[in-house]
Amino acid sequence: MSIYREYDIRGIYEQELDKKSVTAIGYVLSRYIKGDYVAVGYDARSHSPILFDYLVHGLNAGGKKVLDMGLIPTPVSYFANFQTFDGIQPSASVMITGSHNPSEYNGFKITIDKLPFFGKQIQDLALHVNNAVVLSGAKTEITKIDALGLYKRYMIKQFGHLRGMKQKIVYDCGNGVAGVAIKDIFDGLGLNAHGIYVEPDGTFPNHHPDPSVSENLKDIKELLKKQGDIAFAYDGDADRIAVLTHKHNIKGDMLALLYAMKIDNSTIIGEVKCSQTMYDELRNRGINVVMYKTGHSNLKIKMKELSADLACEVSGHIFFKHRYFGYDDAIYATLRFLELMHDGIDIDAELDKLPQTFSTDEIKIQTTEEKKFKIIDMIKQMLQYPPKDFPKIKDIIDIDGVRIVFENGWGLVRASNTTPVLVTRFEAKTKKDMQHYEKKINILIQNAKKLI
Repeated sequence: MSIYREYDIRGIYEQELDKKSVTAIGYVLSRYIKGDYVAVGYDARSHSPILFDYLVHGLNAGGKKVLDMGLIPTPVSYFANFQTFDGIQPSASVMITGSHNPSEYNGFKITIDKLPFFGKQIQDLALHVNNAVVLSGAKTEITKIDALGLYKRYMIKQFGHLRGMKQKIVYDCGNGVAGVAIKDIFDGLGLNAHGIYVEPDGTFPNHHPDPSVSENLKDIKELLKKQGDIAFAYDGDADRIAVLTHKHNIKGDMLALLYAMKIDNSTIIGEVKCSQTMYDELRNRGINVVMYKTGHSNLKIKMKELSADLACEVSGHIFFKHRYFGYDDAIYATLRFLELMHDGIDIDAELDKLPQTFSTDEIKIQTTEEKKFKIIDMIKQMLQYPPKDFPKIKDIIDIDGVRIVFENGWGLVRASNTTPVLVTRFEAKTKKDMQHYEKKINILIQNAKKLI
């Protein structure tokens, strides 16, 4: 059951994702899909095409026809749900990807009727998979479609006004699948762009494809210093972005602040790890801003519910409904960022205007799948009667873990929905306060661990 996560299915190839389990997943998944056609694509991992064959067999056995998208970024899989191919519109899509996980991992990101398939739906599917008996000998029905080509042409058409930009762009695909799309889009727009690690290679020979970790940005920072005006980096399946100037590594929440400058009368959704600066600044501009749970599936559903224009995660998932389809797409986010520069916005100057705060990156504390949510529940109980030396609490936000608001900042503790860890983050007006909040909350965590 551990492969069935909150937002997707993810496990180790052959150990957890083998012919039997993946074929059964495809077979059972077909029951949730009303239409006839499912679009399926995969990332650069060596075992992704093998899992494609297993999954197709299961989907065909369940009566579904497969539209083969081949090697693509995850956003192309989402994009396909809004397109028609020779008169056929998919009723669902499946992206075979391990995202930024190590190369032995793989998994499935599922969209049905243009909405994420997640949470209780995945848990329900898991129960049926365990009892599934898949008939062998089902006829294989696969039709190849050029979803990637359609996606690239769409982007070049939508952003044709960027032609003639003089800025020197550098980018790092991390040997993930961003390179199969972004290079042709940049070339099609005639932009001055130079990429590294553009060729897909699922062993990730140069660095781990997670741009939220500063260690993985060393090479692109060096390239930016030598020959770039702006830099972009992508995760393994190109649904997360990092943006770097010569002064700033711009996290997802600050990206949202910048993007919002060109979206009128908007509703914007952030998650619990986002800076208070983002929420305060957006509200000062008269924007309706909402804090919600972490997770790309959660944010997509909330965007639809609120008819929001934009959503963001600190980690670099950026979701545009404004002029787009409402899912996380690092390539589209790149072009929207270049649009800001094209329109004359001085990125560093805008960021330098913001109130100074001190914050940590996400800090991960190892625990177990069984204990992580129990620890959060225990912390909530302990906060009803906090220790005498605990900082004064102004508010507690518990929509996803516990975000404790203090006089001069806040601290967050939440259980990851995808790994056996607790995630913490801290922010304050002074470094001293930030470190104080971090120290006191870490003591709380350790005491909670002892009590469960």
